Amino acid sequence: QVQLVESGGGLVQFGGSLRLSCAASGMIDGIYVMGWYRRAPGKQRELVATFTTSDTTNYADSVKGRFTISRNNAKNTVFLDMHNLNFEDTGVYYCNSVRFLSLTYGPTDVYWGQGTQVTVSS
Repeated sequence: QVQLVESGGGLVQFGGSLRLSCAASGMIDGIYVMGWYRRAPGKQRELVATFTTSDTTNYADSVKGRFTISRNNAKNTVFLDMHNLNFEDTGVYYCNSVRFLSLTYGPTDVYWGQGTQVTVSS
């Protein structure tokens, strides 16, 4: 069973920075596409940043230019560097991993981490 463990969340001042990490374990054969989502208070979970099946990156408009997703394939870890944080960035951030047996077909499995809280304060 794939497990995703996030870390790096916390309380940060307006305009500050944080780095989130997500370590994946238990991965079996397949192609994994990883990314970050968040759920702000009172809102639905939304995409923040992901890698794509074409090995490019995709960002929500609200974080473009401020957030960067990166990864260390050797360590099965994905990162989210967040800069110039504002109050709208407050929420629970979830690591996501989508498994494909083949990119010709749709995803086989979807995995989620338990989430890490990010709170932006004044």
